[in-house]
Amino acid sequence: MIIADEKGNELLDVIDVSEMDADKEYEPINHCLAVVKIGDEYLMGWNKWRKDWEIFGGCREENETLRECITRECKEELGLENVDLRFLGLMYYKIAPGYFNPEWHNEYGGLYGITLPKEYLQTIEEYRTDKEEVEKLAFYSEIKDNEKMAVIDEKLLEYWK
Repeated sequence: MIIADEKGNELLDVIDVSEMDADKEYEPINHCLAVVKIGDEYLMGWNKWRKDWEIFGGCREENETLRECITRECKEELGLENVDLRFLGLMYYKIAPGYFNPEWHNEYGGLYGITLPKEYLQTIEEYRTDKEEVEKLAFYSEIKDNEKMAVIDEKLLEYWK
């Protein structure tokens, strides 16, 4: 186990596998997340419903590839299209009962990294469409000691240097 949060969810591993092999060999891969760096800073989003600062991403839709999922999520939450996404590996979790599943279960998620120049911050603020779920944005360095952070997401920052 790498880290656990206060709800009992555990990040068990980040598996070094190719994006293509991940989608063929592991299931269920329920979601994709992206660690976003702007310059040397990590960008975080405040999730209105979970009341945490998080990295970006979300659940896969039916028949969606990992790349299609993270591309869609980047467009919704960051207002970005055609960005250079690097597949970092496959997150493996033990998930506590919750909204999506009432039982303890294991699942996988694709992890991506994105690095953008500083001028993209204005583009993100202007073009992101999912401002209901992701209410506001901030750099990790500005909030890390003063705000409620999703501890698993905070740990995932280490995978994109």
